[in-house]
Amino acid sequence: MERTEKNTIAVAFIGLGAIGEPMAKHLAEPPFQLAVWNRTREKADAFGKANDARVAATPADAARGSDFVITCLPTSYDVEALLEGSEGLLAGLRSGSTLVDCTSGEPGVSRAIAARLAERGIRFLDAPVSGGVSGAERGALTVMCGGAEEVFEQALPVLRSFGEKVVRCGPVGAGHALKSVNNMLLAINLWSAGEGLAVLAKAGVDIDAALGVINASSGRSNVTETLVPERVVTRAFPRTFRLALLAKDAGIAAAVAREQKVPSPLMQLASELYRVAHTELGDLADHAEVVKVIEKWAGVEIS
Repeated sequence: MERTEKNTIAVAFIGLGAIGEPMAKHLAEPPFQLAVWNRTREKADAFGKANDARVAATPADAARGSDFVITCLPTSYDVEALLEGSEGLLAGLRSGSTLVDCTSGEPGVSRAIAARLAERGIRFLDAPVSGGVSGAERGALTVMCGGAEEVFEQALPVLRSFGEKVVRCGPVGAGHALKSVNNMLLAINLWSAGEGLAVLAKAGVDIDAALGVINASSGRSNVTETLVPERVVTRAFPRTFRLALLAKDAGIAAAVAREQKVPSPLMQLASELYRVAHTELGDLADHAEVVKVIEKWAGVEIS
């Protein structure tokens, strides 16, 4: 594989969002040589100035000469669209390079992208991440990868720059499937905790007492231990992970279950509930704000 300098790995990072920006910062250090592109040019300019990274004019410009191109976008369709045209990724990606998609995406779309890239000798790895903004800042994300073993092994130095637990889950699409199911479990835990606590609040049970008991008992989860005390009870709702994205991931998980012909009534219902909640609360709501829908339906506040 070509290098711009001996032992230097040329990386392009596409998508400097809430989690993408701190991920990219880890790639602005040796042995990496980083180029960035973002739809909002001002954000890319600020990042480049602060981190001594090259700011690319187009996705093709970012990909040109890069060993690895990392995409971190809202959906698989955004990644697919970014391939197109004289300024798109396909115009800059060279044979032997690797596209690593850290988007929380759709397995089927990723398989289609991988097949298209393979025709040009370009490799693909789906590598969605978990751990939130704080995990990205600390370089402690969990990275779940789908792709060939050889491609995974070659990408490890890049993935380990921002990932503490980096796992190959199976062929292309496996990473995205696992990420969607993981987030579906979060969605179900969050909704069920909201319903249960709404019942208790309306029955006159002290919520602090209820959480103390639940978190010392078999009903505990990360939702009751962290999300509810820090966001719901305090009514803080910091926007670190948007409800719109959790609703999207729940929809992907439900679709994967249908594709695999696995009966999944709870997952299908949760997907629909989160679609309704997203419609009601809008694109900017934090995922924990889904309890506001439950509270409205129940006529009670969990606080």
